[in-house]
Amino acid sequence: MKRLPPFEPMASRTLSGLSRRNLFALGAAGVVLAGCSVEAEADQDTQPAEAPAPVHTIESMLASAPFLVAHRGSWDNWPEHTMTAYRESVNAGAVALEISVSATKDGQLICHHDLNTERTTGTKLVIEDSTYAQLSELRVDARAWLGPQAEPEKIPLLKEVLDAFAGTHVLFIEDKQGTNARALLDLMDSYPESRSRLIWKQSAEAAQIAAVTKRGYVSWGYFTTEQLELIPDLAGQFTLLGVHHSASDEEVAAVVATGKPVICWEVHTRVLRDRLVKLGVAGQMAANLPYLASDVPAATADSFADGVRAAGDLPYLVGAGWDVQPQLSASTGTLLMAAQANSSYRMGSMSPVQREVYSIHFEMRWPTDLPADTTLHAGIAFGQEDDRPYRVLIPSEVGGYHLVIRPTGEMSLLLRSPGEPGGLRLSSQKTDPVKAGSWMSFKIDIAPDSVRYSRLDGAGWAGIASDRKYRGGYFSLCRNYPEDAPVEFRGIKVI
Repeated sequence: MKRLPPFEPMASRTLSGLSRRNLFALGAAGVVLAGCSVEAEADQDTQPAEAPAPVHTIESMLASAPFLVAHRGSWDNWPEHTMTAYRESVNAGAVALEISVSATKDGQLICHHDLNTERTTGTKLVIEDSTYAQLSELRVDARAWLGPQAEPEKIPLLKEVLDAFAGTHVLFIEDKQGTNARALLDLMDSYPESRSRLIWKQSAEAAQIAAVTKRGYVSWGYFTTEQLELIPDLAGQFTLLGVHHSASDEEVAAVVATGKPVICWEVHTRVLRDRLVKLGVAGQMAANLPYLASDVPAATADSFADGVRAAGDLPYLVGAGWDVQPQLSASTGTLLMAAQANSSYRMGSMSPVQREVYSIHFEMRWPTDLPADTTLHAGIAFGQEDDRPYRVLIPSEVGGYHLVIRPTGEMSLLLRSPGEPGGLRLSSQKTDPVKAGSWMSFKIDIAPDSVRYSRLDGAGWAGIASDRKYRGGYFSLCRNYPEDAPVEFRGIKVI
């Protein structure tokens, strides 16, 4: 195996001179465009020269730190562990993919995270007790998480994935069952230069590491927060170390202090990404790769009509199952917040707004019934400095403003500081009472010294507050009560 160069800890590197938008190494292929010269105009046969697709190695990946790995194929964006997820992650510029593997009853190695298929397909088959023919009839169905237009996808064979990407990208491969080391290593050995691109991934306490080391593969041993006390005894076995994002700053720093490259899993938000970079983590298992790869807003209007959640748009919880995901409708171009919870939906695809003066337009309605308690409300939170969840009436780590609308028609603008459940009312404006099923239209105008808000579907009601405390560029849609009264949004625009 080719010896890797010594790893230079992130703390000793300088990030000055790197823009926020290209902070993370993605390695997307560049295109060399022909110049608009007189000679080019004269030669109509001259075509733009396309640069060769990049070939990534473990060495080049580590040299490009901080880097992103597509965790499960970036499952906030595509159905996890499918060829579509792996292919689209590569198309988005991923230098590396993370792959979970299990063996079927008839010895086929397939890509799947869980040991049974219930969560991903809706049909419960235990992989080790099922043939590949049985499993190939199932489809990974992530529509409840990604949206109704997310196509269900087949469970791929590992060989299909290796054939497609083993020659060009770094692949982290984990034996989820813990019983397939020889079969996996034999398959890995069959690919040219496999030791320069294929990384063995395993839990810190799994037993396969001796066989992996004997074969000469780079290894990534990941430690849960409960296993961190084992690092002094076990870290020496691995080339790379893994730590979970829930570890404290002190715990992450202690892993980084071992001097080995550290990769953290799993990362959904930019605020977590930035925290880990500051702590010296070399790489991150990214569940939301296109969003984490940039700080530039991808859009100025919502894409609800696509029927697939845009990269960066996230419910306030990402680890509580798919039930907390609001319902997108492609036919109506709407987002329905129906879960009976005080909740929010971050519009990361449109954030951070990077202007001093701008407006947010949105439409909202209660489609069926109004909340029985007329003091309850819904609306929009804005001005947040980062993409941590902001839930009205629930203490949040980030401050900002929220504009709320009550069934009575009252609009209120409130300022809320970090850690506080409620907010300071800055301004209120009475408007016509709300009618169930009727859309209301709103506009918020943000200027350096003031916030103006207005309801546009009536007499032109408006209010204003002179305040400049929060001018962050992140915003969220909010349903601020647990009662059974779904609220719906559409027409979100930043102007």
